[in-house]
Amino acid sequence: MKSRFSQKHPLLFGLMLICAAVVLTFGAAAFFVNLRSGDLAWFSTRIGIVHVKGMIEDSRKITDWIQHLAKDEAVEAVLIRINSPGGVVAPSQEIYEAVRTLAREKPVVASMGAVAASGGYYVACGADRIVANPGSITGSIGVKAQLLSFAGLMQRMGVKDQTVSSGKLKDAGSPTKSLTPAEKAYFQELVQDLHEQFVQVVAQGRDMEVQKVRELADGRALTGAQAYQAGLVDSLGSMQAALGQLQDMAGIAGRVHYVEGPKESTSLLSWILGLAADMSLVVPESWKRPIFSYIYSCSKFPIMSSSRLFFCLSATSRTGSNPDLRNREW
Repeated sequence: MKSRFSQKHPLLFGLMLICAAVVLTFGAAAFFVNLRSGDLAWFSTRIGIVHVKGMIEDSRKITDWIQHLAKDEAVEAVLIRINSPGGVVAPSQEIYEAVRTLAREKPVVASMGAVAASGGYYVACGADRIVANPGSITGSIGVKAQLLSFAGLMQRMGVKDQTVSSGKLKDAGSPTKSLTPAEKAYFQELVQDLHEQFVQVVAQGRDMEVQKVRELADGRALTGAQAYQAGLVDSLGSMQAALGQLQDMAGIAGRVHYVEGPKESTSLLSWILGLAADMSLVVPESWKRPIFSYIYSCSKFPIMSSSRLFFCLSATSRTGSNPDLRNREW
């Protein structure tokens, strides 16, 4: 007669039983803790929260989360919590479009934190309502072009650029040479087109006359209180006040379960990759092309990016009352 595994390997069998007991104990504890806190609230009303924070350089995680909330029938309304000075134009536009599409299906309210300026305000325009703290920094409707030039330094070092290009504007904005009048006009045209796109989005989202928006779209930053007076936000209040308005819009009463995202990765590998990406920002390769910003410049967020051509929303716009692309920052 064959002996059982437990008889043949009593020590190993005992360790397996202990491990199974530990797993079951912690699993049950986590289940009841989450049940009590509402993380497993299958029967409670759910409100989604989308966090838009930091410089906007990539929209994928945020737009994926918005689409997830749109498809989740248990989520009855969504709050867009913005704490961002803005960022690159195209990702800002993609998030705006995702918010706008979501607002066609469910009530959406944008809540401003410390700063929701430029590209951050662009995103807010896709919501049904915008709520700002009186001291939130917002507005900053404008487009900024940042170009670096090392031509003087290269001349002192005896280094000469000998680039061959297929057209007179193909190499425009190269840091190895100063801008010509024709190149300045070329970049100004690009900036003006992006600026007009921003103006049209604000006019549509806020139901304002285009001319009224243009008067405000000179790159100036506004406090939440000033933005309210100008008609750029609907009301003043905290995030809790915004959630209260959202619940009223959706007709939600009673217990509410909040589903927040996108989730931030906390793995060691993600931290290492993020650190490596940050270190790569100081490599001279990132200086090859001009940086265009949809960003509030007076924020603490760094304007760093890879070696691509960027257009970004900025508080120091080269548009509106100042049509000249000045060279003093390059």
